[in-house]
Amino acid sequence: MRPRQPSGRPAGDTKIRILDAAEDLFIEFGYEAMSLRQITSRAEVNLAAVNYHFGSKETLLQAMLARRLDRLNEERLALLTRCEAAWPAPHLSCEHVLGAMFVPALAISHEPDAGGRAFLRLLGRVYADSSPFIREYLQRHYAPVFERFFEAFARALPHLPRQELGWRLHFALQALSGVLAGTDTSRLLDNFSQGQATGDLQVVARLTALMVAALKAPMPGAEQIESFAAVFALAEQEDAADASAHGKAGRAPAAGAEAAGA
Repeated sequence: MRPRQPSGRPAGDTKIRILDAAEDLFIEFGYEAMSLRQITSRAEVNLAAVNYHFGSKETLLQAMLARRLDRLNEERLALLTRCEAAWPAPHLSCEHVLGAMFVPALAISHEPDAGGRAFLRLLGRVYADSSPFIREYLQRHYAPVFERFFEAFARALPHLPRQELGWRLHFALQALSGVLAGTDTSRLLDNFSQGQATGDLQVVARLTALMVAALKAPMPGAEQIESFAAVFALAEQEDAADASAHGKAGRAPAAGAEAAGA
C-alpha cells in the first residue's frame, strides 16, 4: 500500500498526519504488528507529538477507528431504518439488509478525504483483525449496531434458527473481510469490472453474491447429512485399518526377540 504523503500538509495538520499514518499502517499490518515508531516515521513527527495528541497507541487507534466507523455506522443505521420502512416484514429481504451495510461504505469510498478506495480495505482489516484490543473496541462501541442488523437479518431470514444465522453471518463476513483486507481494493474492483464500466450497484451485487447464497441456503437435509456421515464412516475405517497395521508392525520385532532369546 502506497503511504499518503504528509509533506504537503500545513504544520497544524500534525494530528491528521498521525491519524492517516496510523490508518495506513493498520491496514497494511494490523494492530499487533504496528508500532508507535512506525507511526512517527510514516507521519514525519516525533514521539512527543503522538503523546501530546493521543497519549498512547491504544488511544490513537481508538481515535483512528472512530473517525471512520462512527459516521459509517450512523449512515448504515439510517439506511436500514429507511429500508425497514419501505419493505416492512415479510417484504424485507436479505439483499435489502446487506445493501444497508454496504451501500454507505461504497459511497464513503468515493471520498478522498475519507480514505478513498482504501476505506474498503480498512473495513476489511477492522473485521478480520483478531487482536483482543480491536475485538473489544468493536464490541464496546458498536454492539447496538451489530444487534440491530442481526435482528433485521432474522426478520429477513425467518427459516434460520438464530444460532445458525449467527454462524452464517460470522463466517460470511469474515470471508469477505479477509478478501478486502488482503487485496488492493482498486485492483479488486478493476478485476470485477473486466474493463467494463461498473457502478456501485454491480459492485455490491458481486461482493455480496456468496454471502446471499450462504445466508439463504436451507438447513442441511437428511440426504446431505447421510452423505457426510458416509464419508466420516469411510475415514474411520481407514483410520482403524492404519491403526491395526501399525499394531502388527510393532509386535513383530518383539516376537523375533523372544525367539532369539530361546
